Amino acid sequence: MRVLGGVVDLKGKVALVTGGAVRLGRAIALGLAQSGADVAITYNRSGGPADDVVAELEGMGRRSLAVQADFAQASDMAELVDRVVASLGALGVLVNSAAIFEPGEWDTTTEENWDRHHDINLKAPFFLSQAFARHVQAREGHGHIVNIADWRGVRPGTDHVAYTLTKVALVGMTRSLAQALAPAIRVNAIAPGLILPPPGAGPEFVERAAAAIPMERWGSADGIVKAVRYLLDSDFVTGDLLYVTGGEHL
Repeated sequence: MRVLGGVVDLKGKVALVTGGAVRLGRAIALGLAQSGADVAITYNRSGGPADDVVAELEGMGRRSLAVQADFAQASDMAELVDRVVASLGALGVLVNSAAIFEPGEWDTTTEENWDRHHDINLKAPFFLSQAFARHVQAREGHGHIVNIADWRGVRPGTDHVAYTLTKVALVGMTRSLAQALAPAIRVNAIAPGLILPPPGAGPEFVERAAAAIPMERWGSADGIVKAVRYLLDSDFVTGDLLYVTGGEHL
């Protein structure tokens, strides 16, 4: 990959961004397209927003594809890779961004809550990474996997138990796959902090949350896009966890 004007050049590359219809996934998909990549995205229930993202990507002159995928069904991951490759060509970048974030303390977490988080946040990214790696290895190419983790993955608390434990495991998965897939495939993770307020959050929540971290403000989705670009461009970085938290993880 080359860097043009300070931005990694992904022209000729095909990227798959899970959860690319909304929020951080959408920002990452658009950011990769701005760097020259053709981009496939997945969505579950956000069909309308997914169509809008595809239209925006194609308006930038990129090829694009939106694939409906239920990440509770890990058996579909190999088929997902095959669909993207058949439409856009050889995959070189995988960003595992799709996730759920539902409440649950130690005494209120149900088996259903546990299973949903582990299926969507951990099992699906693992088997999608497996299918992606097999595709890259079959063509004797090189690739990049970027997992969107969370600072809670290294500093777990007592809230959102099932969610947090999936992120702990995702960080571990990143480090394991980095060793298993090197040198052809580099695997890294990003730990976002206060980037996008949860849906429905009011001004008081935003101000209170920002005041509790060292930088005393919210970050931006653009900061996550820059982090993804950095990891794609850095050819001697693998198995790393890059914090974009404003110091919240401290």
